[in-house]
Amino acid sequence: MRLVAVTLAVIFVASFVSTPAVANSNQLAANICNYVKSDDKNRLRKKLKESRVKLRNIYSGISCDGSSLLRTAYNSNANNIGEFIAKRLSSKELSATEADGNTIIDWANANGHGGNAITAVINDRLGGS
Repeated sequence: MRLVAVTLAVIFVASFVSTPAVANSNQLAANICNYVKSDDKNRLRKKLKESRVKLRNIYSGISCDGSSLLRTAYNSNANNIGEFIAKRLSSKELSATEADGNTIIDWANANGHGGNAITAVINDRLGGS
């Protein structure tokens, strides 16, 4: 009987500990998406620093209205922040396929963003391809 009480107490305490982490993660993702849409590089850098996270570690886990951060930057004409994001990601991440099976370069070229400054930075990071 005592084991059951202790187990229930641990589960109860653990539920309170894990809930704020999820809420904080969701709020961080929402803030990042807003900063990308508004092309606010300084606030993005500040938020990442305050949260003690690196963009390359969270990039694949963040989706803004179903799009990656780079696609969101393209669609919002947020070239400054798009270039910032592209410079922070590894070439492996930039050449990875996204949810629809296209790489960011393939998607950019197919959607009329081939001459965009973000695309130029990505191509430079990928070795000028």
